[in-house]
Amino acid sequence: MKAIIQRVTKASVTVGEEQISSIGRGLCVLLGISVEDTQKDAEYMVRKILNLRLFEDENGRAWSRSVMDEGLEVLCVSQFTLQCILKGNKPDFHSAMPAELAQPFYNRILEQMREAYKPELIKDGQFGANMQVLIQNDGPVTIQLESPTGPKDPKQLSKQEKQQQRKEKTRSKGPSESSREKAALRSKADPSASSGADGDVSSEREP
Repeated sequence: MKAIIQRVTKASVTVGEEQISSIGRGLCVLLGISVEDTQKDAEYMVRKILNLRLFEDENGRAWSRSVMDEGLEVLCVSQFTLQCILKGNKPDFHSAMPAELAQPFYNRILEQMREAYKPELIKDGQFGANMQVLIQNDGPVTIQLESPTGPKDPKQLSKQEKQQQRKEKTRSKGPSESSREKAALRSKADPSASSGADGDVSSEREP
């Protein structure tokens, strides 16, 4: 799961000609859900969004207070395009969770945020709608957040899969075969060295 978290002085969501949601000072969160996201990803995001220290304290010390510490509002907007993978110059959204699954998943995230904080301070856009989102960024302060169990770059995944396959092949070799291979390598490097079958007697030879 990916999120773009912005500290704002105000933010609002309009659909058509109707403003459906707005907040004053607080956080505007654009949230992108992937096909691989689980409840653990949701819990991580909720915890981080509510506890990120993006505000200053009463003494003007920066990065000291969270949105909950300050009693501020949070506006969440579903943003599947955060799961974009570029193919040349064309965006591909296959990594995004399909809408029929993403909507109840997203609604559950909102419920968790309301349960952990003050329900009346958690606002929402309109899932699946063509929204106009007005964000007045304060700072500007923008944090990019990704859940640790979320999907990785496809090229990186492919590389990791190949590495795992090599490890599995190595583990599948029996100990005797592995020992023979090591002995053969030693023999090539030093023809006078013992194969190890009868013990290493190289130390007994005269220089």
